[in-house]
Amino acid sequence: MISSSGKAYLERAQLFGIRLGLENISAVLESFDQPQESFPSIHVAGTNGKGSVCAMLAEIFKLHGYRTGLYTSPHLVDIRERIQVNGHMIPEKDFGHLLKEIEKQEKKLKKMGRLTGALTFFEILTVAAFLYFRQKKVELAVLEVGMGGRYDATNVVVPLTSVITTISYDHQQYLGRSLKQIALEKAGIIKEKIPCVCGVKNQPAIEVIKKKCQEQQAHLIEVFGEGRELLIENNFIRPRFIYKTGEQVYRYELSLPGYHQGENAAVAISTAEIIKKQGWPIKKSLIIKGLALTGWPGRLEVYSPNPLIIFDGCHNEDGARVVSQYLKTYIKRPVILVFAVMKDKNVKKIASYLFPLASRIILTRPPLERALEPAEIAFRVKKYHSKYFLEKNVPSAIKLALSLSAGQTPILIAGSLFLVGEAKKFFTHYRLNNVE
Repeated sequence: MISSSGKAYLERAQLFGIRLGLENISAVLESFDQPQESFPSIHVAGTNGKGSVCAMLAEIFKLHGYRTGLYTSPHLVDIRERIQVNGHMIPEKDFGHLLKEIEKQEKKLKKMGRLTGALTFFEILTVAAFLYFRQKKVELAVLEVGMGGRYDATNVVVPLTSVITTISYDHQQYLGRSLKQIALEKAGIIKEKIPCVCGVKNQPAIEVIKKKCQEQQAHLIEVFGEGRELLIENNFIRPRFIYKTGEQVYRYELSLPGYHQGENAAVAISTAEIIKKQGWPIKKSLIIKGLALTGWPGRLEVYSPNPLIIFDGCHNEDGARVVSQYLKTYIKRPVILVFAVMKDKNVKKIASYLFPLASRIILTRPPLERALEPAEIAFRVKKYHSKYFLEKNVPSAIKLALSLSAGQTPILIAGSLFLVGEAKKFFTHYRLNNVE
């Protein structure tokens, strides 16, 4: 078990919220003799899709026999989900030991005047991941940016390649109000003469990334640019995709549902090809197999077929649009929506995609200070008031959804990954046939 002191250390760090910048983490990593330099890495930023792309890449390189580290955020149920090697979470004992070492080092550096304040929650976890990957002698680490890119704690690495999946609106209070400003922050991961794989489609954002690559003399690979094409062969639950890179033609199916995952896979393929060009013996057959095997919880995850229960942590406008397209294409009937969202999100935009597709909407909140109260959600989106139920917590919301469904109407639990995490915890203790 993680010690009570380790848990307390992380809980205190969460009180400091989000603080972007590299000064503190750089000082801590230097004191640990730069663990992030002990392994090659792939660095992945983007508004949506970066977690899925990271999961795909980790699976591909694991299949090639490489000891592969994976660092992602947020977690759904167990904080250790964020730090994995070859698909296995960091053991509690190792995690607890690393937290103790980091806290000890933080206190020492504070006394020396080398820190400008307490380490944030994300900084602590990033340091823990780097230390663990060095300890386990990983041969490649796939690192997901937490927020933005330029000042994200992960941006201390010099990777084999930088990856930017998509650019859309999210975290505007930190990253800027326009797509150009957001793109500039995410383009901050582009390093001098390090190739950049880019799945971005919107023109204002791609122009910013092109300019940054030119400044850094970084070769830009546009995943959906000239000479490259993504096609879909059918429109069933598991469609077959065809991605033409100009050098190869990849035909693949995915365990992850949704057309957007076909696009994420194209980003992963382009990244694997770049790594191959750098001298890594990468096989096309194993790329395709890795894509087919990749799972990523909480992203259009079908938890139960009967009644149909789907989880998705669509926490921004683009994510909600993807879920809406999926429901229209594959479900084709109204759902019961269990919905929660954080205070900093554009509730109206997210609701505009999800709420029209629901026959009943149960507004709730996970137990986080950042979570918006159900009554406030209802106030901001009055248009759908006739569909609303307000429930103070996630368990009561899900029980109501199960009761209303009566095993017939599909249930969608969406709007926040924190909501999905609470739903997963609920279902580990509650059987679907226990509806009262």
